[in-house]
Formats: sequence, structure tokens, C-alpha cells
Amino acid sequence: MMDKRYVTLVSSDGYEFVVLREATFISPAIKGMLDPKSQFSEAKTGRCVFQEITGAVLEKVVEYFQYWYKYRDQENAPDMDIPVELCLELLMAADYLGLDKQT
Repeated sequence: MMDKRYVTLVSSDGYEFVVLREATFISPAIKGMLDPKSQFSEAKTGRCVFQEITGAVLEKVVEYFQYWYKYRDQENAPDMDIPVELCLELLMAADYLGLDKQT
């Protein structure tokens, strides 16, 4: 049985990323999927498949989740490197995951 502290995020091209569950909660979409009261299969399995997000983009999203979790209580976090060639896809993924809804 998988450790409940972690979830697996799967890209459209089959790449899997094991991430600290709490770090994914910056995304309202993922938080909702993993809510035990939701009755979604993701809440039971701890596995979220994103058919519209490629491995390269999901890898950067996961990096952002870890970055956010690490620096969430700090005011002067270092800049995160974002490749120009992924900007549009990252913006679309951020919108899909609700990351633009954060205050």
C-alpha cells in the first residue's frame, strides 16, 4: 500500500511523479480530486492522471509544487527557472489546475 503522505501525478505521455500530498494542495483542482469526501477515484488511489498535460510540463508543475511548499513561509524566495519554450503550456496547465486562483 502506498504511503498516504504522497500522491502520484501522471502525464498524458505516461510519466509519473510521486509528490508530497500537502505540496499539491496549492492546486484547488488536485485538492478537490484528493478530498476523501469527493468520492473521486483519485481520492481512493492517490493517483491523478492528466490527459491534457505532457510529461515536460507536469515535471515543471511538480517542481513548482515543491518550490511553493519549501518556500511557503518565506518572503524572499529565490526565482524559479521557467524555460521560455514551456511558458504557454505552463500557463494552460496552471489555469487548468486552478493555480491562478491563489491569493
